[in-house]
Amino acid sequence: MHAPNEDGDAITGINVTPLVDVTLVVLIIFMATAPMIARRAMKLELPKAATHEKAATDAIAVALDASRALTMTGRPVTAGQLTAALAAAVAVNPGQPVTVSADRSVSYGEVAAVLDAVRSAGIRKIGLEVVRK
Repeated sequence: MHAPNEDGDAITGINVTPLVDVTLVVLIIFMATAPMIARRAMKLELPKAATHEKAATDAIAVALDASRALTMTGRPVTAGQLTAALAAAVAVNPGQPVTVSADRSVSYGEVAAVLDAVRSAGIRKIGLEVVRK
């Protein structure tokens, strides 16, 4: 039987508000966990440090793995492509932060070259990713 409303007519509409609420919560969960999943996709042995801070959630992730492959947000890039892509990001958001991750077997000179490419794009907020000792 249908439950009548105040006018005595049957309710025939579907309430989609709970569906929209659940969909938005699932979307927010995926948006919050996507950066963590992307960072774990690359196998990096990060250097250890006694202190560290959490990276900004809107930071662009740049990584240099043990085989010296350079990636930006999980996609392989060259140093020139990295600088161009970051320059485009700075044009949209002048305060764009970047987090640089490098395998601990990578030499300091190679990390400095990546930092130079990032700085030449106009990025001023640069973080180095480490793990706690």
